[in-house]
Amino acid sequence: MVEEEAKNLSMELSEKGGVENNGFVQNEAFDDKETDTSSQEMPKTCTVDVDPAVTEEPVLKPYAGMPKEVLLKFSSQARYRVTREILFWLVIAAAVVLVGATIAIIALSPKCLDWWQASPIYQIYPRSFKDSNMDGNGDLKGIQEKLDHITYLNIKTIWITSFYKSPLKDLGYGAEDFYDIDPMFGSMNDFENLLAAIHDRGLKLIMDLIPNHTSDKHRWFQLSRNRTGKYTDYYIWRDCTQAAGAVTPPNNWVSVFGNSSWQFDDVRKQCYYHQFGKEQPDLNFHNLAVQQEIHDIIKFWLGKGIDGFSFSAVKFLLEATHLRDEPQVNKSQNPESITAYSQLYHDYTTTQVGMHDIIRSFRQTMNQFSSEPGRYRFMGSDGGEKEDIEATMIYYGTTFIQEADFPFNFNLINMKSLSGNSIFEAVNLWMKNMPAGKWPNWAVGSPNAARISSRIGREYVNVMNMLLLTLPGTPVTYYGEEIGMENIASEKVSEECGNSGPVLVTFPEKSPMQWDGRVNAGFTEGNSSWLPLHSDYHSVNVEIQMTWSNSTLNLYRELTSLRNNELPIHRGWMCYIWNDSNVFVYVRELDGLDRVFMMVLNFGQQSTIDLKATVPNLPSEAVIRLSTNFSNVGKAINTKLIKTEMGEGLVLEYKTAKPVHTMEAFQGNCFVAEKACYSSAFNLLYVNC
Repeated sequence: MVEEEAKNLSMELSEKGGVENNGFVQNEAFDDKETDTSSQEMPKTCTVDVDPAVTEEPVLKPYAGMPKEVLLKFSSQARYRVTREILFWLVIAAAVVLVGATIAIIALSPKCLDWWQASPIYQIYPRSFKDSNMDGNGDLKGIQEKLDHITYLNIKTIWITSFYKSPLKDLGYGAEDFYDIDPMFGSMNDFENLLAAIHDRGLKLIMDLIPNHTSDKHRWFQLSRNRTGKYTDYYIWRDCTQAAGAVTPPNNWVSVFGNSSWQFDDVRKQCYYHQFGKEQPDLNFHNLAVQQEIHDIIKFWLGKGIDGFSFSAVKFLLEATHLRDEPQVNKSQNPESITAYSQLYHDYTTTQVGMHDIIRSFRQTMNQFSSEPGRYRFMGSDGGEKEDIEATMIYYGTTFIQEADFPFNFNLINMKSLSGNSIFEAVNLWMKNMPAGKWPNWAVGSPNAARISSRIGREYVNVMNMLLLTLPGTPVTYYGEEIGMENIASEKVSEECGNSGPVLVTFPEKSPMQWDGRVNAGFTEGNSSWLPLHSDYHSVNVEIQMTWSNSTLNLYRELTSLRNNELPIHRGWMCYIWNDSNVFVYVRELDGLDRVFMMVLNFGQQSTIDLKATVPNLPSEAVIRLSTNFSNVGKAINTKLIKTEMGEGLVLEYKTAKPVHTMEAFQGNCFVAEKACYSSAFNLLYVNC
């Protein structure tokens, strides 16, 4: 009966499409013993009614944290594979575009101005800058105390004149030891501290080096006069005769300071040659060992970390070995009466063949220390070729052979008279002769020239500083010119190293820096200074001029700020547009910028000019950006009627779509050193204008 009911149930499940369950075993007592399965009856099957949808495998979707096997299953699907490939190629394309844009920007960008181009240079005569130990002499610690003044002026490069150990017979220009500091200025530790403080402020340091000669106290000279080893020929020795206290020199060569350039030495019993004072014997640069000594000195100081050298008196490095008499300027003059340097043509004692090769070798040594990014070592030279501008330009080197970064330019100091025309001639002489791609420089004061206010008049100090800081190139300011210091009178002072008494010295442009109105102008806390101060120091000093809005100092600061912040002024075109006996006018402009700066500088008497008639497309009005009279700043001025007083200077600003350097009428009057164009869309400079 039971069997019959089970059979009916099975048939019923089958009809309903059920699923058989073959796992059901009817006999629970079934054991695992071997039996003959062929004789046994197969168990009855049972089917269960199940919905087919329940048995379908569930649809799997991507989920966070899925294992690798699941991830691979989806990554091979077309929708994911295609998306992935599209993103991959987009990334590749973007990278290619980015690299290409970077290469294009680098290729099109102009060379960045180096540190010696970007900032004015501030020249310090260390003995007169600041005394830190109350002995009346300026020193290295004193310079360190006043570094904030340099940064206040917006200047980043300091040039310190010679402070090597020296008998100071010529104010330190004849070194007794090139590897040491004169005790007057401090110690090597003081120098290293100063250098570290300079670099900590982001400033650079240039040192003087005069390789032509040494002091007669130098160890090399003492060994040479005794004919010791390799030093025997370190100097230029020649036989000469001495009778009855009179010396007959080898030839008629005359010292820069006058009289014969030969001095008899009692020890060696020969004459040695000196282009300058008899205490400064010339080194023999025909001797390769001497050249190597100078290279070693260069390496020593660059190794200390200085940023550059100014090489002075380099045109005197070599002399003709034949020792012929130099030709007389006045052929009819009695040869026995020649005592002045100006009475001879110096064909055999200056700028000899091979001299530039020696200077270029100095440059090569300096380049060994210039490979590190941001540590380029500057090299300036004092050619001293006042009358021969082409000879001066050779110091720049050539396209393929580097020499000085620039020879120092003293055209603005050497002018014989002051006028708008003479200023134009001095500027134009340099710019039109300067080799293409080179960088100009300008100086209006130096340790060897009268100060501006004494040379051309106090009323022209501000306008000369305005000229200096708005011309293209690197301006060089001699300490004190930023406040308008004047020369002092020549005084009798005691020099060091055993002089028997006071001697008359003539260096009125080296008076102590005037810091404030206290006793000794804040230069020293001691009882006296090595040179007297000018009597005007109560009103002409740094402290008081910082409080006057219309002072020479504040105008100087405004000019350096303008130069540093305005592209047209520190690397744009310069075009002359007017010059006469009173006024010199030029513009500074940059391709891509519609903003132009026009300098109207008066170096004569009161003047009124119409620049609108001279320059087509000049706007009828311009704004006074800076003026030697601060009360005029911000005012509008009619370009048809520009009036200036004696010594007045104006920096005018205007906008135009037609810059002067693109006008055919001014093509011969325009110059640019490092050409660049401005893109306002990308706010960057590029070269292909």
